[in-house]
Amino acid sequence: MSRYFIFIPNLLSIIRIGLVYPILNNIYLNNFELSIVFFVLAAITDAMDGFLARKMNWQTDLGTILDPIADKLLLSGTIFILWLNQYIPFYIFIIFIGRDIAILLGAAIQMTLNELNTPMPNLLGKLTTSLQIIYIAVIFLKQIFELEFGIYVLDIMIILITLTSLIVYAYSWYKDIKIFHNE
Repeated sequence: MSRYFIFIPNLLSIIRIGLVYPILNNIYLNNFELSIVFFVLAAITDAMDGFLARKMNWQTDLGTILDPIADKLLLSGTIFILWLNQYIPFYIFIIFIGRDIAILLGAAIQMTLNELNTPMPNLLGKLTTSLQIIYIAVIFLKQIFELEFGIYVLDIMIILITLTSLIVYAYSWYKDIKIFHNE
């Protein structure tokens, strides 16, 4: 019976991809109330598709590609629009986007070395993504409630976790390359 529902996590990833445009458009238009509603829905679909794929064993090859694409589109797009509208500093934008680009390139290299096996995210990577979502939500709430406070401490924390995550991924890729070359 459960094999009939195996498509549900993929559908949730597609819904998350579909939510990217309304989120970005509403941020651009400074409509943070609607943006946060769509953003929370996207975060819920992310949690649900991961839970269903793992716990119900509804994992598919398509899902291993769709889920990270949906995550990258959502987070990278949101960070880009927040920077474009000057809600976050340029260095936060560069660190977020730089990590995502590095992870995509590293995953492509890893897939090439490991006969197209999709690399699995690590715990720190998942924690980083969760904290980035919280960071974005704080910015939304700050704008919605017109709160006047600096988020420099939060900026530093998110930079540290994002860079640490990138270093852990890079070390993993380095080990894979050494194994591939029998070193």
